[in-house]
Amino acid sequence: MKTLRGIAITLVALFFSLPIVWMFAAAFKTNVQVTDPSIGLIFKPTLDNFKAVLADDRILPSMVNSLIVGVVSTVLSAIIAVPAAWAVGRFRMHRAGSLVLVARIVPAISLLVPWYYLFAQAGLVGSYTVLILSHMFVSVPLILWIMIGFFEGLPIELEEAARVDGLSAFGAFRRIALPLAAPGTATAAVLAFVASWNNFMFALILSDEHTMTVPVALFSFISYAGTDWGGLMAASTVMTIPVVVVAVLAQKHLVAGLTAGATKG
Repeated sequence: MKTLRGIAITLVALFFSLPIVWMFAAAFKTNVQVTDPSIGLIFKPTLDNFKAVLADDRILPSMVNSLIVGVVSTVLSAIIAVPAAWAVGRFRMHRAGSLVLVARIVPAISLLVPWYYLFAQAGLVGSYTVLILSHMFVSVPLILWIMIGFFEGLPIELEEAARVDGLSAFGAFRRIALPLAAPGTATAAVLAFVASWNNFMFALILSDEHTMTVPVALFSFISYAGTDWGGLMAASTVMTIPVVVVAVLAQKHLVAGLTAGATKG
């Protein structure tokens, strides 16, 4: 049984890793090699695509923009959503929490036109502020709904004991609940950062040439005349590196956060 389970997991992992392997391989191919179906993983690699990407004055600045927007929007979202999730989970305010879920249900594209009009009237289009606010629209409900389950799974007796010792409700949250929910917070923060890093639609409409994020910069490899597949895959590989680094650094908390509550009940 364990052997069959191992084989099944291996097959699933290989299936989902194929696009990443293809992307990485295509980054070292010429456009002719990429479009030639007879050329697989055995070919003469070239570094020209990476040289062109690193020499492009849009890719690295756009990665810095993505990093700024992703980190700031994630931190601000966590500051707002984590205490809110504790309040919803601990005091059973599920109706209030459900209102935030509307932000996850409403198609974001339906908000782009009114957002653009309002932010244009405020003179914010093309600024970091508008990108951070728009990404928080996704990050806040994401972190909130992840963290509600974590706080609901924490023993309330610990906070009640802290209250008996003289702490306020918020003090019990800050000193007891928040440290215990660190794995969940790390998991939610990483997922929110990845969502911000990969966000294309908001940045395409609300950014300008100075604040465009890396997904928008990748779009420049696609033109009416054709697609620079080698350059696009090389840029995509470079874009993936920060996300992989974040996932590796937070691996311990991610594993703990994703498995927390698995045996609840």
